[in-house]
Parts: sequence; C-alpha cells; structure tokens
Amino acid sequence: MARTGCWSLPAEIIDARGLKCPLPVLKMEKRLEAMASGATLNVLATDPMAKIDIPLFCRQNGHQCSLVTQDDAMNFTIIKG
Repeated sequence: MARTGCWSLPAEIIDARGLKCPLPVLKMEKRLEAMASGATLNVLATDPMAKIDIPLFCRQNGHQCSLVTQDDAMNFTIIKG
C-alpha cells in the first residue's frame, strides 16, 4: 500500500499475465507516468522475460522493485521513485 500522510492507498494493479514482453513493461511505464512519487504499483506477469525487463526498467528510472513468484505468475511490487 502506498502511504500518503497518515492514510494508506491501495496499490494499483496491472494484470499482464499472458502478455509477451515488451507489453508488460509498456503498460507499467504508462501507468507509472500518471502516478505520484511514492505510489505503489503491482504488476502480474507470466512472460519469463519480465523477470529481467521490469527490474531493469525500474533501476534505470529510479523506482524500487521487488518480486514474488507464485505458481507460474510473477508479482512485481514497484514503488515509484
């Protein structure tokens, strides 16, 4: 959850399961542009390349990124920098 003052806002979610790269990254980039710094975005993906592409994009653009793998899906939690 993103924190704004004393309030917590739910994280936004992009369900990119079944999409091949670069679509998960492109959807993530577009959503992040509209979000405030410090906001949280969860991206669900199944394409193995997302494991490389999403963290790389985040490092290059100053966002924090963590990954949890569950079954066949990856859940990236991104905090906009």
